[in-house]
Amino acid sequence: MATDGESTADLIRAQLRRMRNAAGLSQEEFGRRAHFSPSMVSAVELGQRPLDDSYLARADEVLDTGGLFVRLLKLAKRDGEPLWFRPWLDAERRASQLRCFEPNLIPGLLQTANYARTLFRGDTSLTDDQVEELVAARLARQAILDRSDPPQFVAVIDESALNRFAEGCAEVMAEQLVHLLACAERPNISVHVIPRTVGLHIGLTGPFVLARSADGGWVGFMDNQLEGVAKDRVEDVATLLARWESVRNDALPRRQSIELIKELVRPWI
Repeated sequence: MATDGESTADLIRAQLRRMRNAAGLSQEEFGRRAHFSPSMVSAVELGQRPLDDSYLARADEVLDTGGLFVRLLKLAKRDGEPLWFRPWLDAERRASQLRCFEPNLIPGLLQTANYARTLFRGDTSLTDDQVEELVAARLARQAILDRSDPPQFVAVIDESALNRFAEGCAEVMAEQLVHLLACAERPNISVHVIPRTVGLHIGLTGPFVLARSADGGWVGFMDNQLEGVAKDRVEDVATLLARWESVRNDALPRRQSIELIKELVRPWI
């Protein structure tokens, strides 16, 4: 849909300008009808303000597009995920169960916007717009947990991932742990912590996720610094399921895990 070198977000901005002009509307008149200031309209069209659902929903109404811009935004959010990740996204969306182990980070499906943004900003090769597209894509993935038929999501997290209250990110971590606690109280989400007293364990060799489809089949996913890889070979899935049983057995029960998270975040709130 977008041309080479042009993101879907760039295409949306260009089409917003084109369709506004075709309708004979100035930025001021368009803003008045959409209930936004002219300065906001200008900032959105120039890429100085991230695209969002509320703005584009109003644009669709004013320009009578039939919901085109909101649908395009969904594609823009998908653009925020690399091509190699998309097969796993499809498995994730179809899953009835998800099992995730993370030794270093909060799982992506449970991250706040600020936590994800801080992580992505660590890559100095990314522009601000690219960071925001990645954040939007990550938050969009979380919608599967809010469906009327959400997957049962079980996360096992090493305690070291929860205790990163260094200068400059303490506020972000506190917000993230409060959010994690709220997630852990939801009926379809279980969070378990491997306490630091466990010491060395097999999970420290790397994170992984397992997705179980409605027909009972499993797919695994492992991430690294450059890209991730989905695994569906019977032998590979069996290995990951065995690793899952190991880390799950090392983790605290649900209520004890919640109490540990509360203890970690208490001095920061």
